[in-house]
Amino acid sequence: MTETIKPGATEAGEPTRKPRSAIQSLRDIAYETIKRQIITCELRPGEVLSEAVLSDTLQIGRTPVRQAIDRLVTSGLVDVMPRKGLMVKPISFDEIFDIIEARLINESHCARRAALQADDNEIARLTANVSAMWKATEGADIDTMMDLDREFHSIISRAARNHVITEILANLHDRSTRLWFISLRAIEQHVRVGEQHAAIVEGIRKRDPDAAEAAIRAHIESFRDNLARQI
Repeated sequence: MTETIKPGATEAGEPTRKPRSAIQSLRDIAYETIKRQIITCELRPGEVLSEAVLSDTLQIGRTPVRQAIDRLVTSGLVDVMPRKGLMVKPISFDEIFDIIEARLINESHCARRAALQADDNEIARLTANVSAMWKATEGADIDTMMDLDREFHSIISRAARNHVITEILANLHDRSTRLWFISLRAIEQHVRVGEQHAAIVEGIRKRDPDAAEAAIRAHIESFRDNLARQI
């Protein structure tokens, strides 16, 4: 008797393959979701990860989840431990300050270039971002503050018109953003961030590269110093 294959299934009984674009979309969703869980410390440093559990929790197939994890390993957020499997990368003090040093070098350069090259739309977006940051600060909305901070630094790096530096900084921000929740234990730091961002925008708006560089250096150094006090 010949077995009838159901529509949408292979002879092995597995679903037919999804289009590549659909797989890539699921991979991106898995990547962004897991990354945010790591950044917000929902998945804690040193926590062992299970591909099967993540797949069930996210209700996304194993292949996109595996691809997302591979990307997280490359991004420096997940470690592959011999004979132990996958683990959220522990926070290393040496690595933290290496990342901050790399940000100081690259973001200072970006701020100088943004002061000379940012267009009116980018300056308007930075100004709107600072306003939104103040509102989030008033409500102690740390999740929104974190998103706005990432957007703020992304606008500046893109305004520098150097795609390589933009990619480097995106990775550095991914690896340091989870430290926000440590840094922002100090409520007064919320206000400092708003003031520091406003000073950076003012330097860019005035087309003053020295002022923009000094302001962003002060901002990153303040983050480093406050983090050192918290840990």
